[in-house]
Amino acid sequence: MTAPTVAFATLGCRLNQVDTQELQGTLEARGYRTVPSAEGADVVIVNTCTVTARADFSDRQAIRRVGRLNPHARIVVTGCWAQVNPDAVAGVSGVDLVVGNGDKPRLPDLLERLLARERLDTPETHVAGLATARALPAMPLGRATGRSRAFLKLQDGCQHRCAFCVVPLARGVSRSREIAAVLDQARGLVDSGHPELVLTGVDLGYYGADLAPRTTLAALLRSLAEIPGLRWIRMSSLLPAYFTPDLLDVVTGSPLIAPHLHVPLQSGSDPTLRRMRRPYTVAMYRRLVERLATAIPRLGLGADVIVGFPGESDADFEQTMTVIDGLPLTYLHVFPYSDRPGTEASGLDGHLATSVITERGRRLRALGRAKNLAFRRGLVGRTEDVLVLETRDRATGRLVGLTGNYVEVMFEGADDLMGRMARVRVTEATPAGTEGVRE
Repeated sequence: MTAPTVAFATLGCRLNQVDTQELQGTLEARGYRTVPSAEGADVVIVNTCTVTARADFSDRQAIRRVGRLNPHARIVVTGCWAQVNPDAVAGVSGVDLVVGNGDKPRLPDLLERLLARERLDTPETHVAGLATARALPAMPLGRATGRSRAFLKLQDGCQHRCAFCVVPLARGVSRSREIAAVLDQARGLVDSGHPELVLTGVDLGYYGADLAPRTTLAALLRSLAEIPGLRWIRMSSLLPAYFTPDLLDVVTGSPLIAPHLHVPLQSGSDPTLRRMRRPYTVAMYRRLVERLATAIPRLGLGADVIVGFPGESDADFEQTMTVIDGLPLTYLHVFPYSDRPGTEASGLDGHLATSVITERGRRLRALGRAKNLAFRRGLVGRTEDVLVLETRDRATGRLVGLTGNYVEVMFEGADDLMGRMARVRVTEATPAGTEGVRE
């Protein structure tokens, strides 16, 4: 019997990318063969996002595109949109199976049943609640083709209930992966040629608090740093409160921790932060990031900011602009507020006009670009270690190297450098990008 073929379409965050890799690995262990395109697949799995209304729209487009490319494929939809709104997913034409985040480990058995029967008029739906989910089992990783960096999932779910965020509904409470399983997977990734590991999770700083015995992210980082062949450990976003003295000691003292951190801010206005139910103040945030920037030379420091949260006044927004202008941030991720059903913010008064949100986003992105350009210009003349990515710059055809502080540098070089570390001297930084020469 010919092995069934499966293709994947992944939308959203890095964690979704890892989830897809795990699904791929699990299915390949059961005899499935992964193909790169939906056109040649018996099954197409669409792993969805639902963090904004635009994400839901992109999910629909992706599912419909799969149906047009391959009308004969069985379409399976999983991920956060499937978890939060399975009825909407089931209503998209062409969907055969809807699987929630908590049911992903059951996917091989569900697929076997799906392929053994004729198509139904109504999609089959398996979406269990996540309120009681506690374990995060280890799963095999599929091949991360085309990537120099490897993403390593530590935990899922979130302990916080921020007013704007639908993620706890989509992912459940925080659940950590056992430290032995994380280390085994990390060694395998490094041995397979990945000198950089990117640690991912929804609530990464909470790692280990739910395990028995309890452990911490700092303890895990120390263990990861002992893996031979590992050059850099990079982390996804961490809330300010998670920077304990122990974590600060590791982050500022270990040469294997990449000089790049992402600490979400969301607003530079304390009244807005309170309405958002964020667990910090502007003063707390400022003290932390200034300490980090002082302790780590040329730190790449990013932040998320939401513009147009309900009730955000002109004064609140101007305060955010002022605060960010004075912080040692090197890039921003700016998000227009998106109303999410089921969140506290959805029921708040003071929702803003789209035109106001758009203009505030434009101004904040311009500030982020200016800060990023100033940071990159400060690297001109310096020689940096870079991890050479496995895709060339589309416009110029040159190699792209990622510095420890999260700057992409374009330079001339041969394909055999891809996936390896190189030394590159930064020669120019412009709004269009950063250039260098290999040394």
